[in-house]
Amino acid sequence: MRKTMKKAIAAGVLSMAMIMSMAGCGSSGGDEVDTTRNVSEIQYTIGISQFAEHGSLDNCREGFLEGLKEEGIVEGENLTVEEGNANADMGTAAQIAQGFISHDVDLICAIATPAAQSAYNAAMEVTPAVPVIYTAVTNPVTAELANEDGTPAGEVTGTSDVLPVEAQLKMIREILPDAKTIGILYTTSEANSVYTIEEYEKLAGDYGFTIEKKGINTSADISLATEDLLGKVDCLTNLTDNTVVSSLATILDMANEKNIPVFGSEIEQVKIGCLAAEGLDYVNLGIQTGKMAAKVLKGEMEAVDMPFETLTDNSLYVNEAVAENLGITVPDTMKERAVETFTEISAE
Repeated sequence: MRKTMKKAIAAGVLSMAMIMSMAGCGSSGGDEVDTTRNVSEIQYTIGISQFAEHGSLDNCREGFLEGLKEEGIVEGENLTVEEGNANADMGTAAQIAQGFISHDVDLICAIATPAAQSAYNAAMEVTPAVPVIYTAVTNPVTAELANEDGTPAGEVTGTSDVLPVEAQLKMIREILPDAKTIGILYTTSEANSVYTIEEYEKLAGDYGFTIEKKGINTSADISLATEDLLGKVDCLTNLTDNTVVSSLATILDMANEKNIPVFGSEIEQVKIGCLAAEGLDYVNLGIQTGKMAAKVLKGEMEAVDMPFETLTDNSLYVNEAVAENLGITVPDTMKERAVETFTEISAE
């Protein structure tokens, strides 16, 4: 933390100078000098780079700031936050990261894999490196943010949102006992999506499914790719692919016209129209990330010494309104197990 360390050192020098000055002058009447008062409170500045705007990443940001707050680092008090949203564009993500570096921030929080990669690339260009704390990165190893043993590749660490693929497959089979083919839309340049699809392909056969995948490059490809995929599958399952999630409303409209259910990967996707999901709580993931960042900002640990962490708890979410619209019966046992059951479809 280049700037924070400078401020801390400056505060320490000023405190010592004042103490020595008062000691040299003495005091009359036996008054004691208070040498415990904080002369200057440390102020932190961080940059938050969010790759796209959608519910799960918004929840990560909310949780991240909450995690910092729980550790005494509060926006508007001792924390200044600069923000940038790349709108699912890699070039913009790189520009945001470079902007944070030029503004001499103490730390960058990068939300989603492409944002994390861009932030880390920019942070390595300066000495000392600006620490990067990421969240919602499915596989930090394949994203080249961590080594095979989980240790950081440099001054970069954070939290993984690796999806519970097997739990998702079990859930789909329980709701759709006769389904044979699951469709997945994904962005070919997103390392997190490529990794997750590989996991689906490894495990799908164990539950009697085949996987039909369709790669896209940009959001402009969504409509044609969805139309093609819907003609080949019994249902869709949605990843945390940022480009795809940003266009989820379009995908849901097209799937509903053909009466094909779409499964989500987290709570926000179920709220807006996915049938169900075995997924993560991204607010909790953000809180976990914020607490990691607080350790770095306070100088308790360096990012390079902190292996990435994974949120291991996943929960079942069900939207009964979607099930009714599609004529699908969700087993009572699943409704009882669900952490949240929604009875309406909310607007984004």
